[in-house]
Amino acid sequence: MRGNPYNDGGTLMRYRKLGSSDLEVSEISLGSWLTFSGGVEAEATRACTEAAFDVGITFFDTANVYGRGAAETAWGDILSKHPRDSYVLATKVFGQMSDTESGLSAEQISKQIDASLTRLKTDYVDLYQAHRFDSSVPIEETVEAFQKVVEQGKARYLGFSEWTPEQIQAAIDIAGPDLFVSSQPQYSMLWQAPEAEVFPLCEANGISQIVWSPLAQGVLTGKYRPGQPVPEGSRFASETMSGSMDRLITEPILEAVERLAPIAESAGLSLPTLALAWVLRRGELASAITGASRPEQVRANASASGIELGDDVLAAIDEALDGVAVKGPTLAPYAQTGIMHRG
Repeated sequence: MRGNPYNDGGTLMRYRKLGSSDLEVSEISLGSWLTFSGGVEAEATRACTEAAFDVGITFFDTANVYGRGAAETAWGDILSKHPRDSYVLATKVFGQMSDTESGLSAEQISKQIDASLTRLKTDYVDLYQAHRFDSSVPIEETVEAFQKVVEQGKARYLGFSEWTPEQIQAAIDIAGPDLFVSSQPQYSMLWQAPEAEVFPLCEANGISQIVWSPLAQGVLTGKYRPGQPVPEGSRFASETMSGSMDRLITEPILEAVERLAPIAESAGLSLPTLALAWVLRRGELASAITGASRPEQVRANASASGIELGDDVLAAIDEALDGVAVKGPTLAPYAQTGIMHRG
């Protein structure tokens, strides 16, 4: 295993090409879901963002629905203090912005991109993503609306999150493989499902993966212990932040994570660094999106860039996770099936 050349708390960030685009993104990126959840205050968000720049993180991922605009507004204030060409900015559209505003209709995409740009204090985003698939709208309408956003110069490139292989292929059949440059699935040691179908389909069409929850919502940090109460102040202890964690906080999973700890230690790594290096082993990945509530977490996550795990370590991980990791084609949480076409 070749480790990161810095061991003094610094990092040497590496960058990867994003699909068929001309964008290069940092292997570790910073996401703003925690801002949406109420888990990070404004000054902490600022401190984490500045720490990201300090360690070479240049890719920032948010969504209009996070706090119904609050996350975009926070980053608009922070990122606008930096040169626009010094970072790659991504946001998403789909979620419920009001009682009557959600989804991927042409009207919503046109309205929501303008609102996002206003909050983000920028003329364009580098990547505009469908946060989920909208099976209530003809896919042709959605594709054309996204293409228009690019034609208008409001987004440089397009992506999607948690689309099924059938939905991805349908969009490609309509607009060709250059329509999208990125896919954003959940992916971690514990959720390996995208490897089965989504990764190969995307790779064949020049689409990179930007993965979310690479630490399985914090479970792969080792903070949750089998047979012990959930730590106070942790994500699972928060009603607003725990989300879909019930399926992760089970005794078999927590026992498997315990088995990973000595593997990380023998490799000279922390458990979170091992987990991030594990997802980055895949060449299909462009970046792993991480969240943080403190600058030191940003720096620790960034240290996973450039670490390569040996075959012996990978084999030990597979053995430790036998029977608990989700593998094979599996519908992701909150994903939708089905496709509507124009009549």
